[in-house]
Amino acid sequence: MTEKTVALLVAAGQGSRAGGDVPKQFRNVAGKPVLAHAIDALAAHPAIDSIVIAVGAGQQATARAALGDRRVAAIIEGADSRRGSVSAGLEHIAADGGAARILIHDAARPFLPLAVIDRLLDALEQAPGAIPTLPVTDTLVSHSGEVVDRNALVRVQTPQAFRFDAILAAHRRWDDSREATDDAQMLKAQGTTVMLVAGDERLEKLTYPQDFARAEAQFGAGRSMRVGMGYDVHRLAEKDELWLGGIQIPHDRGLSGHSDADVALHAIVDALLGALAEGDIGSHFPPTDPQWRGAASFRFLEYAAERVAKRDGSIEHVDLTLICEAPKIGPHRDAMRARIAEILQLPIDRVSVKATTTERLGFAGRREGIAAQAVATLSLPALF
Repeated sequence: MTEKTVALLVAAGQGSRAGGDVPKQFRNVAGKPVLAHAIDALAAHPAIDSIVIAVGAGQQATARAALGDRRVAAIIEGADSRRGSVSAGLEHIAADGGAARILIHDAARPFLPLAVIDRLLDALEQAPGAIPTLPVTDTLVSHSGEVVDRNALVRVQTPQAFRFDAILAAHRRWDDSREATDDAQMLKAQGTTVMLVAGDERLEKLTYPQDFARAEAQFGAGRSMRVGMGYDVHRLAEKDELWLGGIQIPHDRGLSGHSDADVALHAIVDALLGALAEGDIGSHFPPTDPQWRGAASFRFLEYAAERVAKRDGSIEHVDLTLICEAPKIGPHRDAMRARIAEILQLPIDRVSVKATTTERLGFAGRREGIAAQAVATLSLPALF
């Protein structure tokens, strides 16, 4: 019978040393969020049955957006310390039926080679715990100036692998007045053997701004940036509902079209498809097809986002401009941004919504219709 193996990904930090306003686990590197890289690496190993993520307070929605359509067993709230977050994850897994083996991994080490997981799981056949390590190659000197024997030292990485019951017991017995730098330390304190296996340079932790620059240079190669533009126009008519930017806006008229005629979302769809060089919205959802009569336009936008994901691409930014005399867009701008970000599973700061008028010139100036322009920026593997 195959032993159940669970991965616990710790992603609860604020990453203040990395700079910027976004916690480092949600920052983009090589075309997608750090958290998504870590999840993809764990999910790619056939021995891992499920993944649990521990995030900081209030970060669940951001984590889900960073994951896109990736599936995990649970996203739980961690704690103020790494040990607290791991303990919360272990208790959640225990309450959910437990496991035989567990890999505890830091999201800040997103580029995880599958061979490291192989070595860790093999080591668990001989010991209750195993950790990946690298030799120390630099000369080490103490504060007093004495040279430290580097041959007696190793650099410890994650993931760290354990028999689940052993590491759960170690956490439950740990003295809360002491802080532990890693989980292997806690297991060893119980007199339990922890094996060392070879780590990998690609598992270097992302901590400082220069680490992100290094990772981008190393792993971002082979990707290209694509920009697509979309433009759409719909006539205003005697209708009860006006849908714009994915939300319903109070107005005395609505937009006329085969679907709900959300001109804003249609423009974004065309921008995404244009960046992919995959035609336009009409070629994927022809107006002659009765199944799309009255359809909600967010379905078209979800489809376009799925097309990007299938190409292993990521949506970096969307910029939308609405052109109309009425209704006033300002009061609804933030709601539109939030809804578009939700549909595309993006942080809201990567969605821009603007509005302008034509100084009463043309069809928009005569309040006969609404136009929309959108620009989408994508990151795609260069082979496309």
